[in-house]
Amino acid sequence: MQLLERAQRNCPVCGSSPDRAKIFFDEHIDSSKLNEFSFASRKEPEYLCYQMVQCSSCDLVYVDRPPSQQALAEVYHAADYDSSEEADDAASAYARVIRPALRQLKLGRALEIGTGTGVFLDKLKQLGFETVAGIEPSTAAIAAAPAHRHDWIREGIFVEGDYEPESFDLICCFMTLEHVREPAEITRSVMRLLRPGGAFVTVTHDYRSIVNRLMGRRSPIIDIEHMQLFSARSIAALFDRNGYTNVQVKPFVNRYSLRYWTRLAPLPSGIKSFAQQTIATLGIAGIKIPMNVGNTVALGFKPSNQRA
Repeated sequence: MQLLERAQRNCPVCGSSPDRAKIFFDEHIDSSKLNEFSFASRKEPEYLCYQMVQCSSCDLVYVDRPPSQQALAEVYHAADYDSSEEADDAASAYARVIRPALRQLKLGRALEIGTGTGVFLDKLKQLGFETVAGIEPSTAAIAAAPAHRHDWIREGIFVEGDYEPESFDLICCFMTLEHVREPAEITRSVMRLLRPGGAFVTVTHDYRSIVNRLMGRRSPIIDIEHMQLFSARSIAALFDRNGYTNVQVKPFVNRYSLRYWTRLAPLPSGIKSFAQQTIATLGIAGIKIPMNVGNTVALGFKPSNQRA
């Protein structure tokens, strides 16, 4: 299996050697538990992960021996998709959190890396962007998109050369930087694709958040999909080291159904099944509940006097 063919890497944010890092999570891989949803978005947690180490320089937690980018691209291409409701809820939260930043931007062209069904592209159009585009590796996610979004979405992994330099006013990357092998490469590519004064916005998990620290190994962020886990300090370091200015990092609230929160809860399978049946019987599974679950939005700008 290609996912088990791995090579050592340095910290993908600051380049420090893994020799200077400490073990954060021991490896726990069970190939028999991998299926078509293992690399799908917003799945039920499996609690599988590669060994992860904590960088002593920038605070990133990362897989020190990850699969190749090609192997990751192949599994995401083949991943199934069944989270349209949650994707809609997430897109609404992202639209709320970026709205203040839009006052500083020209609402011309926007790109979303890891766009899924393109639901956030609809939000960007509603917010006033003239042109939107998305890139998504999952065939199933694109197939689940309504017809009017198909022309906006390119299938594949993000490649800088597919786009013109300095051609976007906003580039977004939500819950995707954890999944790639080289987040710094993407961050540098985004800088070159932004027009001067344009913005890069990401959403990532914060492994140092209270909820994730309380759950420990039972947190949904401990997952075979995640090649790295950020903290507020390490996501800020990623932006700062790659030339972004006015970098802002803050937590925010997600609003999902009780059904989804129950699916994520670190409960024994029998108790979880009973809870899911109970809320369905009571007719409350679809109630939307706002909660801060340790997600962080980071925003940075390309200097207005900088050219690609």
